[in-house]
Amino acid sequence: MWIPKENRIAVYSYLFQEGVCVVKKDTKSDKHPDIEGPSNLEVLMLMKSLASKEYIRVTFSWQYNYCYLTDEGIEYLRTYLALPAEIVPATHKQTNKRPEGRDREEDKFADGGRPAFRDSRAGGGFGRGGGV
Repeated sequence: MWIPKENRIAVYSYLFQEGVCVVKKDTKSDKHPDIEGPSNLEVLMLMKSLASKEYIRVTFSWQYNYCYLTDEGIEYLRTYLALPAEIVPATHKQTNKRPEGRDREEDKFADGGRPAFRDSRAGGGFGRGGGV
């Protein structure tokens, strides 16, 4: 299938920017919902081509293809789109392990140890320390 270069660049740039592309297995749809320009069939065929070269990993579920970029695919798209090495897909960007404002596990309890409902010294509960 012949695909215009503008549509191919639009699909490849979206895939590189996001790191993942979701394509419905629908050949009659006029356009892809996320990408401006190409039809859903064109996106489906481009993903099929990239999967055959092992540039993406495809997971199929409930009539949707979930296409994930591999490391070889990142290098291929980086050379195809002439992007510098500093630009990475959104799925490969580092995030903070613990967002600010989130309490630590030790700070949740007053004594820094076990919670009161599990503490035998609290006198409550159904154990040796007390009961109902």
